[in-house]
Amino acid sequence: MTSFLISCENATCAVPEAHRELFRGSEDVVESTEGWEPGALNLAQAFAMKYRTPLVHADVTRLLIDFEKDGDERWSRFSQKLPETTRTKLADRHVRQYRLLLNNRIGDDLKRHAQVLHLLVHTEATNDGRVTLTTFPGAALAEELATAWCINLTGRGIDARHHAKSEPSALAAELAAAFTPERYVQIRLSVSQGFFLEGRPMRWETLKKILLESLAAVVAGMEVVG
Repeated sequence: MTSFLISCENATCAVPEAHRELFRGSEDVVESTEGWEPGALNLAQAFAMKYRTPLVHADVTRLLIDFEKDGDERWSRFSQKLPETTRTKLADRHVRQYRLLLNNRIGDDLKRHAQVLHLLVHTEATNDGRVTLTTFPGAALAEELATAWCINLTGRGIDARHHAKSEPSALAAELAAAFTPERYVQIRLSVSQGFFLEGRPMRWETLKKILLESLAAVVAGMEVVG
């Protein structure tokens, strides 16, 4: 039997009170798609409810610290101005704890289940009207599932693409290295923000329903769950 893990790395544009001054005069940038991924948290919550699993999501804007990246790349043009000691505390308080939580969840679930299907939920401002599934090198089972899901979505009228063997983010690579790909199945789901912000080319609620139903059908068809 498979358990499901849903995460959302760019869920919010929230800025802690202690760092509000850093973005003074640039609040519109923080609230734009540069600061977060509109619709991602809403979609991730839908998947978490569908599969009755707790949702793991970031709690601050990626302009403060990017949960998917490592080293200097995790800092934006705003946060790179912070003192090194402050940045170290931010990394420990937010990203390190986030990754530790994901690692612990995967490890605990694998003690009770044959597999963990981890869906990293994102939205993007580009690729208008498209749903993209991304898998990474050395992940044959994830690639098989994503291919089947993409075919199912296409049959339901969705412009869906599967990008296999793609370069993973630092977060995705860290998790993939920690667990065997036969038991830890990782797929990045990225949905055009046009669905959420403008209801095109399809209403957001309609798209969510299709995504939820299609994944359930594919997983059941592959007998990933018992």
